[in-house]
Amino acid sequence: MKNIKMTNFFRLFVIVFTMLSFSFAKNIEHLKISPKVWSVSKAKQWEKKQKWIVGANFSPSNASNQLDMWQAETWSPELIDKELGYAEKLGMNSIRVYLHYFPFRDDADGFLKRIDNFLNIADKHDIKTIFIFFDDVWNPNPVAGKQPEPKKHVHNSGWVQSPGREILWDYKRHIETKEYVQDILRKFKDDERILFWDLYNEPQNTNGSSYRDFDKEPYSLKLLEEVFEWAREVSPSQPISSGLWIGDWTDFSKLSVFNKFMLENSDIITFHNYNNLASFKNAAEPLLEMGRPIICTEYFCRKNNSSLEEILPYMAEKNIGGINWGLVAGRTQTNYPWDSWSKTYTAEPKLWFHDLLYKDGTPYRKNETDLMKKLTSSINNK
Repeated sequence: MKNIKMTNFFRLFVIVFTMLSFSFAKNIEHLKISPKVWSVSKAKQWEKKQKWIVGANFSPSNASNQLDMWQAETWSPELIDKELGYAEKLGMNSIRVYLHYFPFRDDADGFLKRIDNFLNIADKHDIKTIFIFFDDVWNPNPVAGKQPEPKKHVHNSGWVQSPGREILWDYKRHIETKEYVQDILRKFKDDERILFWDLYNEPQNTNGSSYRDFDKEPYSLKLLEEVFEWAREVSPSQPISSGLWIGDWTDFSKLSVFNKFMLENSDIITFHNYNNLASFKNAAEPLLEMGRPIICTEYFCRKNNSSLEEILPYMAEKNIGGINWGLVAGRTQTNYPWDSWSKTYTAEPKLWFHDLLYKDGTPYRKNETDLMKKLTSSINNK
């Protein structure tokens, strides 16, 4: 009887393993991984050197956008130091930060020094940095210099795209940004303070704000292809990636051209999900099949039930890195919801949309930050 049971168990194991292998092969066969991409083995070796990756998307609370953060006139290293100290106390070991082309264009040497200064501050708090070069979200018409005051009660009202419509929508001008990408990569290509490079945030995004720049997709796709090419020419020691953020990638045979390109050209797999745990699992599990390190570079939206309480333990179990949106509520006003672009708010919402902390470091919800501290301590201090 025991032998019969063992035989049946073995048969069941073989059937299940075969089905999983077939599912894996069925998905992967629809991708043509670029020969320049790291092997799965190399990507996994990189992953073994990292702690469980936990952090936040960060700009200091006195910055309404990337230009406020990086331009010399509003550069605030003391505040950055203070707020990254808050991140360290929560157990965060990673921070995702948006760069912008204009500070490089206007003062390359000064910008590179400020980047190095930022990395020193983050490293002081045992935090590695993820830098982003390009971004297709919100205002497509950035202007250097003093930035407008944030619109009251409006989510991320001052945020600007990089490089912006004027350059993005002119194929011939894309080349102007090559030096920006490659000079930064060359300077920091072997810098252990850098976790990885996130080359382009949400390419082709036309959603969510009053800025409806339709028909940008071909321009965004071209710049996406170019920035990967420029990065490969430099060949940094850190991995490069660009995150899936829209569309269905549960079936690789039905991938959008953007998602297909990003999966075929990224050394590690990154994605965004602002929905509940079931949706998060649905997004993550097909990507886990690829065998590469997986990091969710944007999540956490209380209004959508994208909660730390449910999603962070799942990411810990699966060793998925997690970079939530927002650390300290400030001039980006991302504690207000997306619909504040079209709906009038007259006061701070009772339920914050994103963000974890008030400006003095007090948690908005202590149970969230306690959970983060508990999980990061139990996993990363082993």
